[in-house]
Amino acid sequence: MKLQKILSRFLKLHPKEIDLSLDRIKILCEKLGNPQDKIKAISVVGTNGKQSTINAIFSILKEANIKCNIFSSPHIQKINERFIFDNRELEDEKLANIFEEVEKINDNQQITFFEILSACYFYKAAQYTNNINLIEAGLFHRFDATNILKSNLASIVCSISKDHLDWLPKNQQTIEKIVFEKTSSLLNSNIIVSKQNSINTTKYIKKTILKNSSKKLFFNEDFSFSSGENDFFYYEDKFGGLKLPMPNILGHFQLENISTAIATLRLLDFNIKDDDIKNGITKIESIGRLQEIKSGKLKELLKNNRLIIDGSHNEDGARVLNEYLQTLDCNKHVIIGMMANKDHEKYISYFKDISSLTTIDIPGQPNSISGKDLKEKFKNISNVQYKESIEQAIESVPIKENDLLIITGSLYLAGEMLNLN
Repeated sequence: MKLQKILSRFLKLHPKEIDLSLDRIKILCEKLGNPQDKIKAISVVGTNGKQSTINAIFSILKEANIKCNIFSSPHIQKINERFIFDNRELEDEKLANIFEEVEKINDNQQITFFEILSACYFYKAAQYTNNINLIEAGLFHRFDATNILKSNLASIVCSISKDHLDWLPKNQQTIEKIVFEKTSSLLNSNIIVSKQNSINTTKYIKKTILKNSSKKLFFNEDFSFSSGENDFFYYEDKFGGLKLPMPNILGHFQLENISTAIATLRLLDFNIKDDDIKNGITKIESIGRLQEIKSGKLKELLKNNRLIIDGSHNEDGARVLNEYLQTLDCNKHVIIGMMANKDHEKYISYFKDISSLTTIDIPGQPNSISGKDLKEKFKNISNVQYKESIEQAIESVPIKENDLLIITGSLYLAGEMLNLN
């Protein structure tokens, strides 16, 4: 309750949810003693795969007994997920204490919700000077609150695609502009570029960071992977090849994120052993991202049928999700809820051969599109229906033995589903 009251006050500190600028957080962090200058950080930017890449790095580092702090967004179920220190989520009381300290120092000055959360993270992270900080950039990066570091160990560029276009002028809603916003202000250290969804995107990245003096690694040029048989895959870079077990998370695209994580850690030379990598990638924790639910209230409604929750919400997320679905020999039923500012038609266009589609509302999200309006946008799909609640949606799905149900379209929806389950 105390934590929620503080968060409610944070939300009232600025009239806008997002106001792209670095001035406010720089002023607050200066009052806090510039804690961001006292940490060792790996910055992670991009549109898709950021959290998965961070999860892979985190799991490998834990195997190597190297402690981490993590700042990510958004959270799926609770705010504590964004604040990991010494490998553990910060508990409510300690998190509330940090919030109160920073709130007092901020002295009611105007600042956005994400900015003050970022300042709180930096403030606490400075207490762990030997830990590796894994910092996920928020919207775009150039004017993102995490972009106040003067130095870092590396910048990882995950897959970049079109998203959050409503924050760009109509004549600038291009992939080239998004690449510029995400990569033009990367620090001079090391830059590791993950697999991109098009050759042009990679070209735009190379063009934007051309004058950046960082050491640069590109997927398929400096590191790569290939799938093997019998539950293993090969990873290769200038340090040699590794025969690795398949990870414990779903989706072939995760091999791209894991390979980027490995390339980063081998480049930074943390003295990580091959066994740390092999063991680490089989223990990755991933919430709300192609996550199979094997028990709980919602799973009980489906009995023996598989239930997957995935928070993908843009076209690239839809693409990789459906690449995974196409590998499954079963009927697929989809329940979907989305935020209003997404390209709904583009997202659903990637879904092929689905047996049923049910739209729902996302509870407690005023910026979401109603399930009824979403159904109207999908009216060209013959088997689409709308249901008010997730329970009604699940019970209405004509699911048969061996069929799969996937709930997708939003990380906020994924959080709601996990809480319900």
